[in-house]
Amino acid sequence: MPEMIPLGWFHTILGIGAVLSGFYTLINHKVISLAQPSGKLYVLLTLIVAGTALGIYNQGGFGIAHNLAVLTLVALAGGVLMEKTKLFGGFSQYCQALGYSSTLLFHMIPAITDFLRRLPVGDPFIDTLEDPLLRQFHLAFLVIFVVGFVAQVLWLRKQPQA
Repeated sequence: MPEMIPLGWFHTILGIGAVLSGFYTLINHKVISLAQPSGKLYVLLTLIVAGTALGIYNQGGFGIAHNLAVLTLVALAGGVLMEKTKLFGGFSQYCQALGYSSTLLFHMIPAITDFLRRLPVGDPFIDTLEDPLLRQFHLAFLVIFVVGFVAQVLWLRKQPQA
């Protein structure tokens, strides 16, 4: 695995902040929204992290991490659009939840991948992207995302309509 460049360190540190603020927001508010300071922080950090991911080419070119960064930017834009315009009326809140929550999944996939490929230093947990351990983590994150999104939908359905 190549050494981390300064942009990689910046990206990683802000990524940790994004993930922490995202989980904090979900735990305390049930959904991510720009109406909450922690939600604003999450959206801003996620925007910066996805943008900086597009500038990191330590694997030799445009790869899966870059694709996830693009998906993150699209999902983030969709979440903001749904929150600000209510384009789909009452259904917009569910689209907003899906957009913002999916960005958290998109953070976790490259985070665990890099973690397992870099640590412990000198003898990382995995050597290849096809390693079963990595696939198990990705599957677990997907299951957690689906369960979390269903919980958000159920919570949103119980809320009084604005």
